[in-house]
Amino acid sequence: MKKVLSFDVDQTLNVAKTPITDDIADLLIGCLRADFAICPISGQKFDQFLIQIVDCLTRRGAKPEDLKNLHLFVAQGTQYYRYDVAKKDWQQVYSYPLTDEQVEKITDAIRSAAEELGYWEEDKLQPGDEIIENRLSQVTFSALGQKAGTKEKYAWDPDHKKREQIVKRAKELAPEFDYEIGGTTSINAITPGMNKVFGMTHLMEELNVKKEDILYFGDMTQPGGNDYPVVQMGIDTITVRTHEDTAFALRGILGITGNLA
Repeated sequence: MKKVLSFDVDQTLNVAKTPITDDIADLLIGCLRADFAICPISGQKFDQFLIQIVDCLTRRGAKPEDLKNLHLFVAQGTQYYRYDVAKKDWQQVYSYPLTDEQVEKITDAIRSAAEELGYWEEDKLQPGDEIIENRLSQVTFSALGQKAGTKEKYAWDPDHKKREQIVKRAKELAPEFDYEIGGTTSINAITPGMNKVFGMTHLMEELNVKKEDILYFGDMTQPGGNDYPVVQMGIDTITVRTHEDTAFALRGILGITGNLA
């Protein structure tokens, strides 16, 4: 019997960069109340975890005592937050930020690579948006920014070929960093070892569980994808393509047929 259900976020729990659906929220609440530890782990910032997951859970009726079983592994698990029921707030347990020099090197490498290849499309950004974002323990390239429409994001690089080219060139320019493809238009740049292996290792330490206790869900489980390190660790993994796939699996875990009340 698994004790931990861990999830990638974009394309696994939701449509990229949008809040989880009511159906997913209800299923996750059911898992929390069934005493599973629920552990989303993603390249996104803490604020996005709140917008896309936590706010939706509370809107669907999750109580503070439910949230004690929710563990947020931010920026591929290089930052970890858990809920303090007494304080009714989220507390950061640890964070491993990049240095300013590392952020600058990564930013220069990715921008140069994208510009050389013709994939730097600043003219498509919405006001106030940005292509490269410092997420403290990683730097993330989002080709069309964070605010672009879902349709545009899906259409930009469906076969990952553009991002594979950017990754190859960025690695030539700044080989001391690792680059992983994630989401629909993103590349996450990290120092070696600070990927989901780091996050899942710390998850096991913080929750005092073993690999055998974890079931992981992700959409980028192919080599080069940001979920692939979890597969390499030998953690049981379900590859999904959409949040509907995840919902189907969670219904099976909870023994649910039809809609949740």
